[in-house]
Amino acid sequence: MRKLILKMSTSLNGFVCGPNGELDWMLAGDGGGSKAWQLARAWEAGLHIMGRKSFNDMKGFWPFSDDDYAKPMNAIPKACFSRHGPTDGGTRAPEDARRAGGEAEARNEGAVESWNAAPCLTGDLAEEIRTLKEANGKPIIAWGGAGFARSLIPTGLIDEYQFLVHPVAIPAGLEIFSGLDAPLRLMLAGLERFDNGVVAKVLHPA
Repeated sequence: MRKLILKMSTSLNGFVCGPNGELDWMLAGDGGGSKAWQLARAWEAGLHIMGRKSFNDMKGFWPFSDDDYAKPMNAIPKACFSRHGPTDGGTRAPEDARRAGGEAEARNEGAVESWNAAPCLTGDLAEEIRTLKEANGKPIIAWGGAGFARSLIPTGLIDEYQFLVHPVAIPAGLEIFSGLDAPLRLMLAGLERFDNGVVAKVLHPA
């Protein structure tokens, strides 16, 4: 059985994005060793999973980007979770990728195809996750957004939490633990500090 990891970036006051999904507050801290840490974790995955909105955003971005993150995100198999059926096209335009150093066209045909080939899972979330975990292989890494994480956490199926805590507090935003019926107790399994002030925390269910 393979492990399920939830990987998120958070502000000091526990928000994973701004009220409307803003992420600009965390981009200033993308360096100082934290990016290399994130990249290494991404390559450890045997499967990347995410909710529909995040999938569509990434599908419209990573095939057009030449950022180092694009390599594992395009190469490793993916799956999308959606209550609304198959996904539509990406919501982030290729122009965003150009601003990030990418090109107007996909880096290679395989990058686009890897996203097009990703299954869209529409059944009960817990049951779908259990089925994925039963397969042998490298870990499953779950990427947000906040809504997907809030749905995933109460299932009790997450084996490891990887949080990158950025040294910034934001006035308001979205968090991921509001769906709990009882306190979730975690124990610290790893801690790493980076020159940019970002702290990586690895936690396991207690």
